[in-house]
Amino acid sequence: MPDPATSPTAARPQWLPPEEFAASLPKATVFGAVFFTDEDDRPVQLHATYSVEHPWQWPGGIAEPGERPWQTAVRECREETGLLVPGPPRLLAAVFGLPGRDWPLSTVGYVFDGGRLSPGRLAGIVLDPAEHDEVRALGVAEWGELMPERDRARLEAVMTARRTGTPAYFDTWDWEG
Repeated sequence: MPDPATSPTAARPQWLPPEEFAASLPKATVFGAVFFTDEDDRPVQLHATYSVEHPWQWPGGIAEPGERPWQTAVRECREETGLLVPGPPRLLAAVFGLPGRDWPLSTVGYVFDGGRLSPGRLAGIVLDPAEHDEVRALGVAEWGELMPERDRARLEAVMTARRTGTPAYFDTWDWEG
């Protein structure tokens, strides 16, 4: 008599309908962002009016339903700065963060290279005052004094990716708590 533990049917997983299986999976928000520097390779960031935890940010935001990360990055950049970002997309980093006390979802994001901004394009940025109140171009060391450690580490990873041409994988951008 065959052993039930080694029977081919014993190892079969219990299949769920797709909607039940999907409901059991971890959830995540997806974002797209655009990384710019000025002509001296100093990162350009926007000061957020709504976030004390992440005061300096790149143009970008959370994807809307049916939107892909590159589309999100281009849309958000236009809304937040007035800048139009031409394609094709050049990925600088994939970013991942686990959920925490203040945000119940994981975060998955893609940072795309927006290139170098001339003084005229930098001066022509029009901020959305509901989201940002200042734009700056500073060296990485100067940025380090203005942002939390994990934001600085992400900035350094993106700068390295731009310099080397190898996209960064940054998976320690977790929510606190």
